[in-house]
Amino acid sequence: MVKIFGIGNALVDIMTSLESDSLLETLNLPKGSMQIVNDKTIAKALEQTKGLKQSLASGGSAANTINGLANLGMETAFVGKVGNDELGNFFRSDMQKAGISPQLLLGKASTGTALALVSPDSERTFAVNLGAAIEMTAEDITTSLFEGYNYFHIEGYLVQNHSLIEKALKVAKASGLKVSLDLASYNVVESNLDFLQRMVKEYVDIVFANEEEAKAFTLKLPEEALDMLAEIAEIAVVKIGAKGSLIKKGNDKYSVGVVKANAIDTTGAGDLYASGFLYGLSKNLPLDTCGRIGAVLSGKVIEVMGPKMDEETWKMLKVNIAKVETGELSF
Repeated sequence: MVKIFGIGNALVDIMTSLESDSLLETLNLPKGSMQIVNDKTIAKALEQTKGLKQSLASGGSAANTINGLANLGMETAFVGKVGNDELGNFFRSDMQKAGISPQLLLGKASTGTALALVSPDSERTFAVNLGAAIEMTAEDITTSLFEGYNYFHIEGYLVQNHSLIEKALKVAKASGLKVSLDLASYNVVESNLDFLQRMVKEYVDIVFANEEEAKAFTLKLPEEALDMLAEIAEIAVVKIGAKGSLIKKGNDKYSVGVVKANAIDTTGAGDLYASGFLYGLSKNLPLDTCGRIGAVLSGKVIEVMGPKMDEETWKMLKVNIAKVETGELSF
């Protein structure tokens, strides 16, 4: 069986439903962005969101993707760093419940948190306090972590530590794994453009980007951005929201639509698309089929609050994925 290993910021997501966007202005958080904030700012944000509807989940971009793959029955593992605290224990147990092998390291700071502020139009804005997650270093990356795995998935949010992300990519490639990278956020790409371009060119086989991230990476619109990304990575995927996704490998290009959905929260949509796409790749399915599986997952996760779905939803999704594989379900 194909085994997939992921690395990322181990964060506990605090999903919060906003009644309006006014709080984003109060907290000086640009709508739709991901902002790294200090202890004082996250404390202020948590205080001002008290009383709003909230839920907890083990999160972080790569962790969400790995969770999706685990729910599809794949053998998975995740490495990250947490604090020796209640939230760290929650993160570990939440992953174990999903069948993921959590290779969690202990840091000195408290477990990182991602306050996800979901606007009434479903757009989400993240205020992230990395806590112990930022204490993960290049020295934590060893060859033994990658033994027995076929795919390695890494999130762009780790780019705050260039030496860490470069060593992880280098060791993964040297260990013979296929490497996939999710570019994570347009502001992350803008702030680390030269470094990310070099990483993709030297180490990445599969690159995922949404429209804004692709534009930040290439300064081009989706079609041209896809072409440029596919020149430096084996497989390029550009997600274009309600219009679906574009996929390219070599001279082969595909356009995949979306499934109809009643969106209430877009958190995890890109992460779960990556889950479906990598699942399809692990089964050697055609690239457009991989994209459709990704679309099935991303279309369903936006109908729930947060990046996690319950057991009954996953049973239904597996039925639909089987229909995609056989061509019974196409869009």
